[in-house]
Amino acid sequence: MDVCAPLPAGAGFLQWILAFFDCQAQVLGSGAYQALASPGSTLALVLTGFLTLFVALFGYRLLLGQGPDLRSGVLAFVKIGIVLALATSWPAYRTLVYDVVIHGPAQMASEIGRPAGLPGADGGLVARLDGADRAFTALAVLGEGTPPPVADSNQAAAAALGVPLQPYSATFAIGYSRMIFLIGAIAGLGGVRLIIGLLLAVGPFFVAFLLFDNTRSLFEGWIRVLAGAALAAVATSIALGVELALLEPWLSDLLARRSAEEWLPGMPIEILVATTVFALIILTMLYASARIAFAFRFAPLMAAARERISESSRSEDRRIAAAAAAAGAQAAPQAESRTRAATVVDAVAATQRREAGQVASAIARQDAAGGDMAGARRATPAGTAREVSQTIAPAPLGQSFRRRTRGRVSASAGRRDRRS
Repeated sequence: MDVCAPLPAGAGFLQWILAFFDCQAQVLGSGAYQALASPGSTLALVLTGFLTLFVALFGYRLLLGQGPDLRSGVLAFVKIGIVLALATSWPAYRTLVYDVVIHGPAQMASEIGRPAGLPGADGGLVARLDGADRAFTALAVLGEGTPPPVADSNQAAAAALGVPLQPYSATFAIGYSRMIFLIGAIAGLGGVRLIIGLLLAVGPFFVAFLLFDNTRSLFEGWIRVLAGAALAAVATSIALGVELALLEPWLSDLLARRSAEEWLPGMPIEILVATTVFALIILTMLYASARIAFAFRFAPLMAAARERISESSRSEDRRIAAAAAAAGAQAAPQAESRTRAATVVDAVAATQRREAGQVASAIARQDAAGGDMAGARRATPAGTAREVSQTIAPAPLGQSFRRRTRGRVSASAGRRDRRS
């Protein structure tokens, strides 16, 4: 509480309460993070447990033979690096998350509103809102004024003007206008800033949920709400700037006319309607910002990252295959020449084996036939297969065995004939 001390008594109500909300949001976003990131804190224990479980599951997959491919391995190391960088390093968290969400909406609203000439686009939005609130207070004191006296001849014209509001009704209408104006400004700016501060404080827990696929939706939801709150801050600032562009000159004119004792019978209702419409516009912008942030999906980003990694690996494989094909094309002539020579050698050897087989078959037939052919075979000196094939020609078909011209006489029959 001492860090966010109230402003001096001279400051207006709106400026004081919005400054208090902004201070609390910054203290929650920075001080709570540094307290959680200290050694021995709850965040340190949770982060250590998550990392241990992640590494253990990765090791079990390796033991079961489910080794990660290039894509899974790279994404695992990237997730560990992101978690350690955002959950344990305040400079990295401040640069990537804190400054973007805390100071980014004001800078964006300033860049959008400056070309349009919106009040508060140069950084004095809260002070301008506080000035409009003081104008509402002064107008509530002055009221709508009293009607001027009407002559008898102008009774019909006075009746045509309608019945004006009673003094207390006019005061209530202006008071309701101021109340709606304050609610829209405080809820639109202060409420969004407190939401941002709370999300920044518990951000490291949700960053740790990025490690696992089943808890990644929690991290995605945290991103959605944080982005929606930042976008709502921008939309609220633009809407309040447009409201100030309408109310500031209008309130100045009304105060000047009331200071001149001019009667303004329709002024309270007109201001009440204008402030109510802008409050509804702010509520609609908050809803639209939430819907836009809800459309954010983290899964397509992961799928795109996986696809890029897979494409890079496929490109590397194609490059290696192309290099291997080029090397094979260079070595193809030598391999082709060697293959032809081996083919010629095999053909010659097969021819020689076939000729030797034919010669051996012819010799076997001559042995079976006997006679002169056998003597010729015995007289034939041993030579090469070519010489043997030239000496002994193969017998014609059907004449492999020579016809006998006399009967076969055995030795026993010859001895018998000699005895007789």
